[in-house]
Amino acid sequence: MPSKTAKITYVTLLADESIHPKYEAALERFEKELGKKYPMHIGSKEVWADEEFEHHSPMDTSVIVGRFQVGTRSHAKAAVEAARDAFEGWSATPWRKRVAVMRKVASLIDERKFDIAARITYEVGKNRSEALAECWEAVDVVNLYAGVMESHNGYVEKLGSGGPGEKGKMVAKPLGVWPIVSPFNFPFMLANGMALGALITGNTVVLKPTSEAPLTGLMLYRCYVESGVPRGVVNYVTGPGGNFEEEFTKNPAVAGIAFTGSRDVGMKLYHEFLSDQQYPKPILLEMGSKNPTIVTDRADLEKAVEGTVRSAFGYDGQKCSATSRAYVQSGVYDEFLDGLKRRAKAVVVGDPRRKETFMGPVINEAAVKRFRSAVKAAVSSGGRVLIGGNVLKSGIFREGFYVQPTVIVGLPVNHALFSDEIFLPFVAVAKVRDLEEAIRLANDTPYGLTAGIFSEDVKEVGEFMDRVRFGVVYANRRGGSTTGAWPGAQTFVGWNASGSTGKGIGGPNYLLTFLREQSQTVVD
Repeated sequence: MPSKTAKITYVTLLADESIHPKYEAALERFEKELGKKYPMHIGSKEVWADEEFEHHSPMDTSVIVGRFQVGTRSHAKAAVEAARDAFEGWSATPWRKRVAVMRKVASLIDERKFDIAARITYEVGKNRSEALAECWEAVDVVNLYAGVMESHNGYVEKLGSGGPGEKGKMVAKPLGVWPIVSPFNFPFMLANGMALGALITGNTVVLKPTSEAPLTGLMLYRCYVESGVPRGVVNYVTGPGGNFEEEFTKNPAVAGIAFTGSRDVGMKLYHEFLSDQQYPKPILLEMGSKNPTIVTDRADLEKAVEGTVRSAFGYDGQKCSATSRAYVQSGVYDEFLDGLKRRAKAVVVGDPRRKETFMGPVINEAAVKRFRSAVKAAVSSGGRVLIGGNVLKSGIFREGFYVQPTVIVGLPVNHALFSDEIFLPFVAVAKVRDLEEAIRLANDTPYGLTAGIFSEDVKEVGEFMDRVRFGVVYANRRGGSTTGAWPGAQTFVGWNASGSTGKGIGGPNYLLTFLREQSQTVVD
């Protein structure tokens, strides 16, 4: 079950004044380490490559977060081999001992949460409440899956008898080596969720964080090994994904791949892995979405406006679950837009280290270019910028990647901005006749991660839940119309182009992704 402390702190996070001096002290500690060089960790060795890369903070590109190794295919091969060699020992470790180690991991993350959050802020520009919430979520998901392993008795289950004297049981066993390829937007939680799923079930891991957040990945690696996960059971490599892709997809020692990121990269991995391995192997993909919020004439508009703003602009719209399109029934359309405009104007964009900041920078220059292109495409197609639309470059914004929260109206509902994921604080709003039309448009997408509705009519909510084709659905959620899934409370699972397994992190079936069954029968 989620830890009581973490759950209460998450719910009351913004009101808890005690977090601020602790977070600010962690910022000061980390600022003394800026620009430091970091190795990879393969097996028991620290590994330094021939080349290194600098990671600059998106909030101020003059700040070098750290210097990291440019890993190559040979490093990928060495890491897979180290994980392969460690598999026999770790998979044979009694599951209760693995669970005990993971509970230590949860305690260590909780102990270091302010230092981890400070690094998340510097690496990816996430504000303090979002960065700390990510750490608490990581604590809760570890404790959740420790409990799941216990409740399922390590996935050992007695079966019936097939004949006289037969005693049968099902034993779920790990598969082997799993490369874990993690994204920038939840650099600690998502890397931890995937790696945890593999490790607690007895697999071994090659942790490959995005080059936008290599230090956060290193913090996770340290939490594992310092809590008792043997080196080699978990390995840490850095560098461009292209340097590792071929080895991860072709090496026969790789048992499965876990990836969170873009649809294009995920599908490329999917096709390469399936075609290059000797037999079918699992690949876990979480690949983003184009998430709709529906507002009907029976909505509480204050709730709808607040939930939409929080979901569309939280972490700059760079969440897989962020609202990026809204369908509003005609009877409340104008009033909703008035409220949305007022509330979006109140969003504080600024330095994510500051207490009052809600939106920090987007992740990089490529994101800024996508923003400019999206605004231009909207205006050239007859759309109107209700609010925002500008890149911020003066004053405190001069050295970072800052854009305004942006709402577009007046586009035809078949416009690409209603269908293409752009991963920015950018939401397109359309007027609809009724709930029927809203649900039809919401479902008109290859994606299927999150969706939300605002309606005080229980029949409308029921119709939405029955007919919408998304893995995570919410009704009347003021804290975020499509965002904010929490381990043990919501299963975070993508359908269709948003995911490959149908088993979501935070839910009861996720660990089965990393296991295969063996039926054992003994005759007396």
